[in-house]
Amino acid sequence: MEQARIFLAIALSFLVIFAWQFFMVKPEAPSAPAETSQAPNVAVPAVPQSDIKATDSRMPFKATLPARVITIDTPLYIAKISERGAVFESFVLKNYRETAEKDSPMKALIPKNLPGGTLYTDFSGGDFPNLDNAVFTASLDVEDLSVSGTPRDVVFSCASPGGVVVEKRFRFSSDTYLVGLDVTVKNTSTQPVEGVLSVGLSGQSPANEATYGFEGPSALINNSLEQIKIKSIKDKNLYDGKIGWAAIEGRYFFSAIIPKTSETSRLHLSVAQDNVLKSQYVLPAVTLDPATVKTFAFDLFFGPKSLKILSQYHNGLDKLVHFGMFDIIAKPCLWLMNYIYSVIPNYGVAIIILTIIIKLILWPLGNKSYASMNQMKKIQPLMAEIREKYKDDKKKMNEELMGLYRIYKVNPMGGCLPMVLQIPVFFALYRMLYEAIELRHAPFVGWINDLAAPDRLFRFDFSIPFMEPPYGIPVLTIIMGATMLLQQKMSPPPGDPTQAKMMMLMPVVFTFIFINFSSGLVLYWLVNNILSIAQQYYVGRKNA
Repeated sequence: MEQARIFLAIALSFLVIFAWQFFMVKPEAPSAPAETSQAPNVAVPAVPQSDIKATDSRMPFKATLPARVITIDTPLYIAKISERGAVFESFVLKNYRETAEKDSPMKALIPKNLPGGTLYTDFSGGDFPNLDNAVFTASLDVEDLSVSGTPRDVVFSCASPGGVVVEKRFRFSSDTYLVGLDVTVKNTSTQPVEGVLSVGLSGQSPANEATYGFEGPSALINNSLEQIKIKSIKDKNLYDGKIGWAAIEGRYFFSAIIPKTSETSRLHLSVAQDNVLKSQYVLPAVTLDPATVKTFAFDLFFGPKSLKILSQYHNGLDKLVHFGMFDIIAKPCLWLMNYIYSVIPNYGVAIIILTIIIKLILWPLGNKSYASMNQMKKIQPLMAEIREKYKDDKKKMNEELMGLYRIYKVNPMGGCLPMVLQIPVFFALYRMLYEAIELRHAPFVGWINDLAAPDRLFRFDFSIPFMEPPYGIPVLTIIMGATMLLQQKMSPPPGDPTQAKMMMLMPVVFTFIFINFSSGLVLYWLVNNILSIAQQYYVGRKNA
């Protein structure tokens, strides 16, 4: 088969792979969840009645009383915890902004329209009618706490009419996004109490499934990463096993619950009608004898999906940063990009240098591909004669073409395999550059002030077909399309007029595909095209 057909097949294969990434096929329905494997109840040591504060038993279960909001201010974030449910109703990161504009407000991780906040707790025993709506009592007399240097604790307590006290102790530190959480259940009654404790996260469910990366609930179950699509929750919403952490992910930020003791537990997922996503970590049932206490220790995380930050914790959270099927390629590229940035503090320049390094690594494959193209270009006139001569006999035409390949020692597939081998590198970089938080709001030059957003020169008030807002001139994308057109001109021309028309459309199709891609990814593809043109020109001159 002629080289043009091979190149067309490669291009179409590229589009098929892109479409597979773009419109993710629905995974096979998972098997029905197994019966909850309850760990044997751990014996809870009795404590003297005097060790349980007498005030605990006198704390009424309050659902209608006014609730204070406690504000925690650290160098990294400002958190607000409501006494109603002892939940986070606000968590704002100081080192990140909502947009790339200089006067943009700080990044809020909890949407204002999220009902009930996040980090809710439930205990099925102890006659709690609705712990989410209960008003806890905070240990602070003031409503504002500044944390710098020494970690500070804030305790929220609530008692049921039956004498069971639930206490949530938060520990805030000045140098980490981790927040300690100890949930203590005290039985101050005269009867044994059996119940199940659960701690849950709430978040806004993405309106649409993430096209390029992953957004939604995830968990580390039996040391394996599980990323659950929203549409899959209706088929399976219970997951059993040793849960290392449970999280709700956005594109760049996430919240997570990390139990400090690994035990068989359950993850319960749900999506409410108001589009609220809940991820509930459910522990095994416990029995508390009178005058006994049981404490469950966790860490919480509210912050960026930064591999550099998460790797410091050694709790498995770094596995949450995952770049799809080519993660094994993407993560070294991310490390190398960050290393280049540490030397030259401009991520646009880092992407250019990273592209050059990758091109040098793949240079031998490119040489083989372009050498094969050059050989095919030389015999194009002979191929055209054979096509014209045997246009009514396809079988004879193919036989003559194969004979021509043998005579001139041309492998029609010689340009295919080297190009196909480069596709995984593209998709690895495509996922990495899309999801790397390092590129969020990272400036390059001129009008490109956010490498994670599409490049737009000027801003228009009217919409443009195929373009997502903001609307403007996609300069990098247009230049990239022009380089693809130049590459095509340098390749062997197709003999079939239909194929020639299709090949002419390929740069246009790719330009429209890239029009909404992040400028960092477009920059990579543009530089890669320029280097490929130079390599193709060099190989052509060398083999002329």
